[in-house]
Amino acid sequence: MAVPIQPKNGKNPLLLCNQEIKPRGDKSINSSAVDAVDTMAVMKGIQYDAAMTNDSPTQQRHIFSVTELNNSVKRLLENQFPAVWLEGEISNLVLPRSGHLYLTLKDDQAQVRAAMFRGNNIRLKFKPKDGMQVLVRGRLSLFAPRGDYQLIIDHMEEAGLGALQRAFEQLKAKLGAEGLFAEERKQPVPSRPGRIGVVTSPTGAAIHDILSVLRRRFPLTEIVLYPTLVQGAEAATSICQAIETANRRAECDVLIVGRGGGSLEDLWCFNDERVARCIVASELPIVSAVGHEVDFTIADFVADVRAPTPSAAAELLSADGRELLETLHSYQSWLTDRMQRTIREHRQKLDWLSRQLKHPGKRLEEHAQRLDELELRLRQSIKRSLQLNQSKLQTAGARLQNRNPSTRIQSLQKDVTNLRIRLRRSFQQDMVSRHTDLRHFALRLNTVSPLATLSRGYSITKAQDGSILREAGQAAVGDSIRTQLHQGALTCTVIDVESGQ
Repeated sequence: MAVPIQPKNGKNPLLLCNQEIKPRGDKSINSSAVDAVDTMAVMKGIQYDAAMTNDSPTQQRHIFSVTELNNSVKRLLENQFPAVWLEGEISNLVLPRSGHLYLTLKDDQAQVRAAMFRGNNIRLKFKPKDGMQVLVRGRLSLFAPRGDYQLIIDHMEEAGLGALQRAFEQLKAKLGAEGLFAEERKQPVPSRPGRIGVVTSPTGAAIHDILSVLRRRFPLTEIVLYPTLVQGAEAATSICQAIETANRRAECDVLIVGRGGGSLEDLWCFNDERVARCIVASELPIVSAVGHEVDFTIADFVADVRAPTPSAAAELLSADGRELLETLHSYQSWLTDRMQRTIREHRQKLDWLSRQLKHPGKRLEEHAQRLDELELRLRQSIKRSLQLNQSKLQTAGARLQNRNPSTRIQSLQKDVTNLRIRLRRSFQQDMVSRHTDLRHFALRLNTVSPLATLSRGYSITKAQDGSILREAGQAAVGDSIRTQLHQGALTCTVIDVESGQ
């Protein structure tokens, strides 16, 4: 990195590249520690000492002329700084009739004069202006008549463009090393696709150019627009999403990816690595159409085909309607000639066959006899066929009768009637048997029932708490007891208790 150094004497700064100035002898002097006079003395091979500044008549002094000093400094600068890269802002730009450029390059803290001679500035791809940020390459020198040191520029580029160009070359080398530019990897592009997908801005000039070309050349071609951003920070992501959408929908035969012309910054989204890899991953063939013919992007290298402009891409993928009409007319003429020749040949053959025909009467007799014979054979064949079919029909009828659903239904109905009778009879027998068992069980139940015992004159006596009294000792004199009879109950008071058997 070039660093401006302000010397002690306040003169114009020297531009240093982190180097030490090496004298011709064994001395090594840091340029930031001494001034230009010290350096010149060392370069002359003279042992410089601070004591030499005294006015002592016994010491030898080396006195420079102004010209000699300036020339020495000039040689020093040109030898030590043969090539310097410098970035700065242009100011005080002068454009004389000679064609040379004189300017000052500055940053926020320092400035340096510079010149670019006509032989170099004619190769510039832009017009320098005051306030423009540029990146220059040149050598340091000194303009002896004024004693001003300056940078002699042999190359100049816009600062932003230079960085972008280096990034472009680095990505190009990286993807090229991966084989993404190889022709064997690329897909063939259909010459006459029925439907073309276009990945571009819906409001840009590219889509209008494409539609105009297709309307002129082949209006039957269908166009599907996948709108996307084509400039700005989000453009690369938007382009990738549009390409992925086109591949997912798979409704086109080929894709055109591009935009109209612009600066390198405007086209930079097509130099994005994500866009390049998305184009490589596309299953649909892709034609790149970015900018003008002189514009090249990474997308052009990875695409299956590169078109110099969007209009050229449309022409590449569309058939020429006029050419097709001419071809159709040519085929029509060929077909007409072929048909006429075929008709003439058939007419000649017909004439020859007509001469080979026998007399109609003889032909009719032969055909009449043949017709009678065929009629007899036909009648016999029909009679045999009828007999055979009648026999088959009778056999099929008998089989059908045996398998007639009505017969089967009548048989099943009889079975249902018999089963219903048997079910009713079985049900009645079961009911009688169950009634007999019920009477038997009722009789047995009545035999052991307490009510039957009560009907024979017995009773059940209960205490006040409802418990049954089985012994006289369970009750005491004065207790109230309840006696259950066959019909009704008695509430009694114990007046005497007799225990024992």
